[in-house]
Amino acid sequence: MDIFSNDISSAKGTFRVFRLVNSQGCEAALSSLGAGITAIRVPDARGRIDDVVLGYARHADYLYDSACAGKTPGRYANRIARGRFSIGRDEYQLAINNPPNALHGGNDGFHNVIWDAEPHDGGVRFTYHAADGEEGYPGAMDVAVDYVWNDDNELTISYEATADRPTIVNLTNHAYFNLAGEGSGSCLSQRLRLNCHRWLPADVTDIPLGSIEPVEGTPMDFLQAKALGRDIGADFSNMRTGKGYNHFFFVDGWNGDGRLRLVAVLDDDESRRRLSVYSTQCGAMLYTGNWLADNLPVGKSGRRYADHDGVAIECQGAPDAPNHPSLPCQVLMPGETYRHVIKYAFSINC
Repeated sequence: MDIFSNDISSAKGTFRVFRLVNSQGCEAALSSLGAGITAIRVPDARGRIDDVVLGYARHADYLYDSACAGKTPGRYANRIARGRFSIGRDEYQLAINNPPNALHGGNDGFHNVIWDAEPHDGGVRFTYHAADGEEGYPGAMDVAVDYVWNDDNELTISYEATADRPTIVNLTNHAYFNLAGEGSGSCLSQRLRLNCHRWLPADVTDIPLGSIEPVEGTPMDFLQAKALGRDIGADFSNMRTGKGYNHFFFVDGWNGDGRLRLVAVLDDDESRRRLSVYSTQCGAMLYTGNWLADNLPVGKSGRRYADHDGVAIECQGAPDAPNHPSLPCQVLMPGETYRHVIKYAFSINC
């Protein structure tokens, strides 16, 4: 594995960008700004290598982008209703940066800070120390995100976190994929299968309503592969107000045992690229890039992205879980270690 790096200047200081190049000449590019993915270049069925991750022409443009493209949101990915939560008798108020809710840890969440970076054989380890009270969260937290890229075109992401006070944590990766290539336009013809029989209905602000429902007979049913766009216009739940999928699904068989499970398979029929997503997390947020046309920087292909040009499959804990005792707990206690893994495996669909 060859690892190349260079330094980039931004308004927050200098960060590092890494290229991990395997024996096939395929690569994953990573950034210490937001501990994120900036590119993944893999072959199609004819051997043509394309970048299948949405991103920007200038690395500095990742700072404060509204799409959180490829980065590690936190300390709590996804939404907290009205920015409020409690741990025991202690109540906390977060900034409302996605009215009326808190989103992705706040404006200066993990995705908008510069992490320390240490390359190693096969990958890069990013670390960050979050101060007690940072963005309103209790407890000092030490976080590590470790990326490993291999010769089988698999990118494995391992997360660890510890804290000195009871707090909450929910970490994921927010990459947007388009298996036809990041500059190829809409991804809605690409076919998705989810190993998820249940989903989490939400209100128009994407906060869970409290019930967990079966996907059968609804537009949420991806048990058999179907085009992302097939039911995207359905008059169902918040599909219309959200312009598409922005919904949480529970992974079949999850029981908190830390085992990697197959969550999703995404296929592009033209290129025959396949992305298989594995995770130890309880679920995944499916987001079809419904607001990508909303003032994002210029993309890597030299144009601005349109809505639905990429899809995010964000393996994570449930949104607003700290306010719903029925959902898997996201509280981290002193002496415990938060550990989760996500793997993106790229192949050719024969």
